Amino acid sequence: MSEKIKYELEFPIQASPNMLYQYITSASSLSEWFADDVNSRGKVFSFFWDGVEEKADLVSTKNNQFVKFKWLDGDDDCYFEIRIAVDELTKDVSLMITDFSDEDEVEESKMLWESQIADLKQVLGSS
Repeated sequence: MSEKIKYELEFPIQASPNMLYQYITSASSLSEWFADDVNSRGKVFSFFWDGVEEKADLVSTKNNQFVKFKWLDGDDDCYFEIRIAVDELTKDVSLMITDFSDEDEVEESKMLWESQIADLKQVLGSS
C-alpha cells in the first residue's frame, strides 16, 4: 500500500462563516455540492458518488470554524478537513481543505476539490 500524501488547498469564497458551516456539516447541504447524495446516522456520514457508497466518521467539528471527517475504510492517520478561515483585517473568507491522496493521484484529487468548491460557490451564489 502506497503512502498517502497530505495536501492543503485554499479557496476564497464570498459567504458568511455561519452559512458556510451549514454547507460543510449538514448531510442535506453536503449533498448539494460535495457528493451525489449524503446521509448521516449520528456521527457516521454516508457519501454516494455514482452509486458507490463511502462512509466517514465525523471526527470533530467546531461551530462556524471547521469539520473533520475520517474515512472508515481509510488509513488510520488520514482524514479530510474543511476549515473556514476569516482574514482578521479584510474579513475575506476562505475554505481551507486538508486531505490525503496517493502520490500519483494528488493532482486529480486537487482537481476534484476545485470542481466541488465550484459547485459549492454556484449553490451559494458566490463568485
